[in-house]
Amino acid sequence: MISFTFHRLYRFYHLTASTTLLNGLLFTQSHHIFTFYPSWRHSKIDHFTTNSLPLSPSDFDSVVKRVCSLVCESYCKIQENSHFKSTAPKLKLPIDSEYLTQEQAITVVASLADEGGSMLALSFFYWAIGYYKFRHFMRLYIVLAMYLIKNGNFERAHEVMHFMLRNFGEIGMLKEAIDMVFEMQNQGLVLNAQSLNSVVSVATEMGHVDMAEKVFGEMCDRGVCPDSFCFESMVVAYCRMGRVAEADRWLSAMLERGFLVDNATCTLITSVFCEKGSVNRALKIFNHLVELGLAPNVINYTCLINGLCKKGIIKHAFELLEEMVRKGLKPNVFTHTALIDGLCKKGWMDKAFRLFLKLVKSDNYKPNVHTYTAIIAGYCKQEKLNRAEMLLSRMQEQGLVPNANTYTALVDGYCKVGNFDTAFEFLRVMDEKGLAPGIFTYNTVIDGLCKKGRVEEAYKMLKKGLQSGISPDLVTYTILISQSCKLADNRQAFALFSKMVKAGISPDMHTYTTLIAALCRQKKMKDSEKLFDDAVILGLIPTKETCTSMICGYCRDKNVAMAKKHFQRMGKYGCVPDNLTYGALISGLCKESKLDEARELYNSMTDKGIPPCEVTRLTLAYEYCKNNEPTIAMDLLDRLDKKLWIRTVCTLVRKLCSEKNVDVAALFFHKLLGKQQSVDRVTLAAFMSACYESNNYDLVSSMNERITKDFGESMAE
Repeated sequence: MISFTFHRLYRFYHLTASTTLLNGLLFTQSHHIFTFYPSWRHSKIDHFTTNSLPLSPSDFDSVVKRVCSLVCESYCKIQENSHFKSTAPKLKLPIDSEYLTQEQAITVVASLADEGGSMLALSFFYWAIGYYKFRHFMRLYIVLAMYLIKNGNFERAHEVMHFMLRNFGEIGMLKEAIDMVFEMQNQGLVLNAQSLNSVVSVATEMGHVDMAEKVFGEMCDRGVCPDSFCFESMVVAYCRMGRVAEADRWLSAMLERGFLVDNATCTLITSVFCEKGSVNRALKIFNHLVELGLAPNVINYTCLINGLCKKGIIKHAFELLEEMVRKGLKPNVFTHTALIDGLCKKGWMDKAFRLFLKLVKSDNYKPNVHTYTAIIAGYCKQEKLNRAEMLLSRMQEQGLVPNANTYTALVDGYCKVGNFDTAFEFLRVMDEKGLAPGIFTYNTVIDGLCKKGRVEEAYKMLKKGLQSGISPDLVTYTILISQSCKLADNRQAFALFSKMVKAGISPDMHTYTTLIAALCRQKKMKDSEKLFDDAVILGLIPTKETCTSMICGYCRDKNVAMAKKHFQRMGKYGCVPDNLTYGALISGLCKESKLDEARELYNSMTDKGIPPCEVTRLTLAYEYCKNNEPTIAMDLLDRLDKKLWIRTVCTLVRKLCSEKNVDVAALFFHKLLGKQQSVDRVTLAAFMSACYESNNYDLVSSMNERITKDFGESMAE
């Protein structure tokens, strides 16, 4: 049995109380009285209480001596029966923490460390911090850590500091605990990567990632060399918060130092980056990690394939599939499900079904609930509901139980075709099976009802959801706002927007775009510009649709300068203009008779491989014809393929005829006759009528001769 010399206890107690200020925290701990129901009432120290009068030296010694003896007895018994002699065992002491003061606990720890060694002191320490009154008593940690430092046991001292960080973080005193770690350096604790890991891991787990960054920098300034775990903790923390820019920054710093993440972290990085829309960056990171030596597994590939499929980059997803197969990795059911879901979202149901059948015929993997749900949802989106229900039956025959998403897909399909009776029947089935419809299901029905003009029923459905405990989300509000905008009810739309914000739901760019588009349609450009700026200030990134709405609005308002400004900004936001964007600006330029700028934009558009829509083709060609420059109009249209050229010229001839511009119409009509194998009767009738109405009989005569020569007498008649 270990013996203790208690004449040293008071000397130690007074030394620690007088020499270790340590940021003033040693003597500012509150001494609370805690109620605890003892498990062992037979203890010889039951008559001592924390709220009694101050103990005399003999009473103090008696309590401490008894506790030390009990710790030694328990420790020795556990060690005799344990194969792990080097670890501090978890003690079960027959004493009640209520009858041991905080000061006595400090003295016990000091005595055990001084006389019995680190493991004995640590064993009592682990027992003590299991109780609230000791767990948040900082001096207990400091005293033990100082003894461990004195004995050269730095590893255990760091262990004590880690517990201090974690336990004080629980009560919002993480900063104070971190300050104490730095102060302990002045007491001889050697700060190292383990110290940094403790702080970073605790801070990031508790969401104090900014604090972790500051400590990281300060420790590096103090000469601490962070290891891979330190960097990885920061990367993981920012990924879990969805802050991909910061995660990318820390990952780059980590890789620059030659550290490599593991497969689990790789999966987290790629999944979060894909979820936040940074699919290309996720792909680059993945390839870079592979180049540095990471051996990707099936989960890594599947996660990236899923991200690419959700983004609609199906071709690249299949290229990754081929790559993983070449490396000897077998795609599992989740890999195939991600691909099937991606194909369905693209509307490529034939390819999706072929892949689905391949999975059905596989000996290793069979379609699961998610696979069936993906392909059922695909057929529902294409309104092929018979096939969707057939797959539902097949799924149930296979012993698979449809989930809420499966039924929601069917509800959505029937809402799209306006068959709400069947949709409500599936809702009833969900209730019977204990699959309470969530907000996603309610949103599906509300959206379907709104699109069919049954707005009152949509609001009744929402009321029903609210009564069942469902809370509207961003999608719900956006659906209702969109419906109000369609009815030009701006007051209702903005009332809903305000209600959503007050409910703590942050609008996304789609919500802002819905309101901006409505204002632009009504030429309320000041209001739409303010809303646009508000979205940017909030950190939202305008989309192609947002910018196109602004361009259309300014063109309607005959302010093409502002339209051009928004067009030029699109690159800054990462938006690529499409044919609608180009068309809107070209139309605006034409209205202001800026035909050369419009033509330059048109040529730029076609050079980039963006096909102009028929309205854009016709508008620009007609404006040049109206400006007595038909040759330029012909040059513009000659860049089209034959089918589009014929369709556009036919429409142009009819439009020119309606404006009584038969001379220019005749130029295009003659060229049209040279490209067509037969004359378009509607265009011919329009041309002949315009010639007669303008008394241009010579033109009628010459055109009849041309038609008779090329197509025969029947057409001329």
